[in-house]
Amino acid sequence: MRRRALPVLAACGMAVLLHGCGSNPPAPDWKLNAQGALERGAHAYLEGRSSIAEREFDIARAEIARTGRPDLMARAELTRCAARTASLAFEPCTAFDALRADAPAAEVAYDAYLAGHSTAADAALLPPHHRVLATAGTESAALAALQAMPDALSRQIGAAVVLETGRANPAVIALAIDNASAQGWRRPLLAWLTLQAQRAQAAGDTVAADAVRRRMALIESGH
Repeated sequence: MRRRALPVLAACGMAVLLHGCGSNPPAPDWKLNAQGALERGAHAYLEGRSSIAEREFDIARAEIARTGRPDLMARAELTRCAARTASLAFEPCTAFDALRADAPAAEVAYDAYLAGHSTAADAALLPPHHRVLATAGTESAALAALQAMPDALSRQIGAAVVLETGRANPAVIALAIDNASAQGWRRPLLAWLTLQAQRAQAAGDTVAADAVRRRMALIESGH
């Protein structure tokens, strides 16, 4: 497994969580099983299917445990935490914390990024597009970094980080909503729409707030 496998969660796509971006020889069964379960678990979580997500993550943990590799388990736990962050569930990544002592420096840096408190040293270990976002000093620079993200998952995670660091202007919120909507990611979409409705209400724009709430009701009607 390549050292940067977990940080490329949003650089190369979820299919490379346990492989990397290049061509590789046939992988052992445990790796294929873990990769598939992690991918299915993350997507199920984003789609709002919690029980399926937890079942898939449990499968991934069981497969990785067979290797006796705490560094790989740490990366898997960060995958789960990244999906939660993308959905604006800003909670400590406690499962990763329990494995931190054996996690590579890049994964520790990625955990700091998800938590919204990357240092310059942390940012240097992130994939390039996340590094640009982590070091963006203005709201406009953060928006530009999000727009340049190479895939939808990167963009959703990055938008959450922007919000967590206090740089989410209306354009960032709109981008995050459009991104989640295009993917059918019910959980982050509802979270961002809730934020949009709250901000519209606080600004006294009840018409806009009501329109957002109608959109949320439509989403919830299909669950």
